[in-house]
Amino acid sequence: MLEYSGRRGEIRWSDQTLLPMRPIKQFSGTVSCWYCDFKFSALNEPLFRFGRRHSRSLRAWFSIGVVFSLAALLGVTLIILCELVRTTLVCAGNTSTGNSLFGLASVIGGLHISLPNMVYLCLSSVICVFVHELGHALAAASEGVHVEYVAIFLAVLFPGALVAFNHSSLQALPVVASLRIYCAGIWHNAAFCVGCALALVLLPFIFSPFYIHGESLMVLDVPSMSPLYGYLSRHDVIFSLDGIRIHTTEEWKQTITMLTEQTYSLSSDQPSVNLNVENGYCIHQSLTKEIAQVQFKGNQTYCPNELIAFASMTCLDVEKYTNNANRNNHQRRENIHCLDAKDVIKLKKCAYPNFKEQDLTNGSSCLCSEVESCLAPMQLPGLGWVEITYSSLECHSRRRSLFSPEKHSSSEQISCLQTFVYVGDLITMANSIHLTSYQPRWTIYFMAYLPNLLEKLFTYAFHVSMVLALLNSLPVFFLDGEYILEATLHCFGSLNSRMRQSVRRCCLLVGTSFSACFILQTIFVSVS
Repeated sequence: MLEYSGRRGEIRWSDQTLLPMRPIKQFSGTVSCWYCDFKFSALNEPLFRFGRRHSRSLRAWFSIGVVFSLAALLGVTLIILCELVRTTLVCAGNTSTGNSLFGLASVIGGLHISLPNMVYLCLSSVICVFVHELGHALAAASEGVHVEYVAIFLAVLFPGALVAFNHSSLQALPVVASLRIYCAGIWHNAAFCVGCALALVLLPFIFSPFYIHGESLMVLDVPSMSPLYGYLSRHDVIFSLDGIRIHTTEEWKQTITMLTEQTYSLSSDQPSVNLNVENGYCIHQSLTKEIAQVQFKGNQTYCPNELIAFASMTCLDVEKYTNNANRNNHQRRENIHCLDAKDVIKLKKCAYPNFKEQDLTNGSSCLCSEVESCLAPMQLPGLGWVEITYSSLECHSRRRSLFSPEKHSSSEQISCLQTFVYVGDLITMANSIHLTSYQPRWTIYFMAYLPNLLEKLFTYAFHVSMVLALLNSLPVFFLDGEYILEATLHCFGSLNSRMRQSVRRCCLLVGTSFSACFILQTIFVSVS
């Protein structure tokens, strides 16, 4: 959401205005083919009284904002110039593609917007624009300038808001005072970003009387299109992935990324069919005789229904597998069988990570008995294998209550954990369900969603407020940067009026062109 700050009263050294100045009622509006707005002046007097009452502290506050905004204007402009130079060199083939300088593009295009999240985006945009305009209004009130009205508008397809000031009152102000008004919006957005970041950090402590944070993940929703639909349900608690304990959503993402990298590493070693030696299981030989053999079509293996192909492995060569680089190179297969994964994962493991020193005595490297075979799943390239351990929230809550510090250690243990196997694209699987790091202390289900709602709102508000601050820091037509630049040029007494206007117009043209190119480049990279 772009905010147009073309405030009629903010153009201090020009009589040209975007909108006509005229007295308005407490509520009024304007409608045309390209522009419509809603104006209200009900807050004028309360804001003015508050600003005059606390004028000294507000001036000190907004003076800090002037320093920050001028530094932001210079810094963001230099970053965009460097980004454009880097992009030009990449296109010319003179340098390799890399991440965006200082991560500025990720700040602007870092939110992947889906239809359900549009509500968070719209709400956070309204809040951030209100914070921005409140800064302008309070800064003006502290300088004794009356606000004429506040307007919410839609210009073509771009929504925004503005605060209209009395033009003659602004003309009478010193340059520093007008700078405090122009920079107030950027400064408030930056301060609001800090507030959102602190809120995200403090949420676990604020919710600690009612929620447990960072113990395990809880499922908020499993859409019908998710590959985990039918396996997980709302309010289930996820404990681990492939035996790796998961506590927060960040750990979930990191673990999925690690497992995905391992899958692609395995695929690169053997591009046709892969034997996942890290997930081998000891299966009784009588069971392998009763189950269906794998079907072959060309070089590919097929199993009926939802069965998975497993290949038997000979006793592992200890010297070979002590070298991590060779762990995935075991390709010797004897018999291939179609097995039900949910039954197999209950058996004893015989994979490399499960070896212990006591298991390797007497020169033996076999973890399975003489009547068992070590079978490992066969995976197609790019398809991951992951064991997901979970329980229901009710059972988990009872277990937590039973083993609370007030209870004796000899209390009867309740077994809640269940495990199933997912075989497929791990990134798609991870993004298909909605998780939270918070669990309610009581099984009151409607409470489960509040922390996640606030986390999303604060996250979106942080990004939107940062984008508003960055965009308004740029020397671009109709944004705050235009008026900050104009006021700053008046500090240079050596420039006459014509030279100031020429420098101003040149900077705005260059800044608008470069900023438009950078934003289009960021959008293109995000989409592609």
